Amino acid sequence: MASHRKPRSRIPGPLTGHSRRTAVGFTTAALASVTFLSQTANAAPGAPEPASRSIEKVKERVDTLYHQAETATQRYNAAKERTDQQRAKVDKLLDSVAQRTEKLNEARRTLGTYAAAQYRDGGMARSAATLLFADSPQDVFDQSHLMDRLTGRQKQAVDDFQAQRTKAAEERGRAAESLASLTASQKQLKTQKKTVQAKLTEARQLLANLTAKEKARLAALEKKKAEEARRKAAALAEKQRQEAAARKKRQEQQQNGSDGSGSTAPSAPSSPSAPSNGSKAAQAIAFAKAQLGKPYVWGATGPSSFDCSGLTQAAWKSAGISLPRTTWDQVKAGTRVSTSQLQPGDLVFFYDDISHVGLYIGDGMMIHAPKPGDVVKKAPITEMPIYGSVRPA
Repeated sequence: MASHRKPRSRIPGPLTGHSRRTAVGFTTAALASVTFLSQTANAAPGAPEPASRSIEKVKERVDTLYHQAETATQRYNAAKERTDQQRAKVDKLLDSVAQRTEKLNEARRTLGTYAAAQYRDGGMARSAATLLFADSPQDVFDQSHLMDRLTGRQKQAVDDFQAQRTKAAEERGRAAESLASLTASQKQLKTQKKTVQAKLTEARQLLANLTAKEKARLAALEKKKAEEARRKAAALAEKQRQEAAARKKRQEQQQNGSDGSGSTAPSAPSSPSAPSNGSKAAQAIAFAKAQLGKPYVWGATGPSSFDCSGLTQAAWKSAGISLPRTTWDQVKAGTRVSTSQLQPGDLVFFYDDISHVGLYIGDGMMIHAPKPGDVVKKAPITEMPIYGSVRPA
């Protein structure tokens, strides 16, 4: 009898070697495709930055560290200047104390002579003489019966002794406290400076580790930045010349209108490249030019090395003008002028924190001591953000 049951479907057996390899190969290929697509989709946000951009960041970091170092240098200069002034004051006070001590000793000897004479004459009790030579003169002075026995001259000597001794002690205490405070402050600033120097060393090491190609790209970036600064400086110089000519023309028109003359006398064109603030500016510029090529050293004021404010201070000192030590004080020493009205010899200050200064020499250029590892040189004033300018004389 024939069976009416449907034949059962065949259950697949285990994969043979060939079929297993085929399946695994397909799965691996699929996973690889998915992985590749995933990597392709995420490549943009996760890709490393271009080398040029990385170099720009390294340069930016180094420039920031140099700026921080120069700011710390100005703080150090200010602290050192205050410390030097205070030390001179302390030395003067100590000299005064020494002189007063000599006077006190003389007064003590005088009182001793009086006491000995009275003792020999029997005019003073032995106990009173003992009090005069006690360890604490104040104990003696507090004895009213002894004060009554002293002559007017003796009493004056005692009063002088007390006043000078008290004043000398007070001055010595104030001087010691002031010097200790400033010394501690200077040590703290030196510590901060060392910290910044460590950062600079690290940054220089990063630059030193660049490959030859990376260094070439960095040099190209520096060149591009310098060219841009020179273009801006040239444009600034041209603007200065135009404004100077316009001012001169207005002055001539005003003079012609005041004297009623219709004729205009010929005059030489005004040039912002020549110092109009006298020979002192020319002397300061001549001094600065003589320092070209000398190394920048933080805290240095010459003659073999300079920092930025040390150079400007020394330059104007050669012209007989005394400037303060720091950029923060130099910016207050003189008449403020706009960038468009700059004249050779003017001081140009940079950054919002006024941490850098250069000596303007005309045509948008200055002489300055730039940063550690560099030398005194000419540069466009447009290579850094300008804070303001001052005419010292």
